[in-house]
Amino acid sequence: MKFGDIIIAAASLIVIVILIYYPLTLVLTPALGNYAGYELSAFISFPLSAIIVGYIFTQNIWEENRTKTIAKIAVLFTLLALSLILVENASMEWTPMIREEYMKANPTANPSTSDWYYIERLAILSEDFILVVFMFALSFIGLYIGSTLKKPAKT
Repeated sequence: MKFGDIIIAAASLIVIVILIYYPLTLVLTPALGNYAGYELSAFISFPLSAIIVGYIFTQNIWEENRTKTIAKIAVLFTLLALSLILVENASMEWTPMIREEYMKANPTANPSTSDWYYIERLAILSEDFILVVFMFALSFIGLYIGSTLKKPAKT
């Protein structure tokens, strides 16, 4: 699979994720609440989108080593999605939520200003780590399943 095809597959994956994720979030959030609706929408849309893209790009995926090609697409998709996560981290005010959660877990703590910096950074980094691992894993699994649903045409 050429690098240009990998870029198109990863870009297609992002577009399809958005086309599934947003409407699904609109449906699930009122029923399940903000956090549960948002998280379940992501958990459904990432693998479902990857299955669709794997199905669409079956022929290209099977041209070479299938798992290596799927890994390339999943890595590029994860990097592109990570860039969106980093923009979100930079544009959101996380401090009140992180401090509230930390003080709920540690009611007698009295961190200094520099301690708060590291506590907040660690909270954001741990969230980013979990998101990257799940995005890569769910997209890899979805692409693999999608590429097995349709047998490639003989060349």
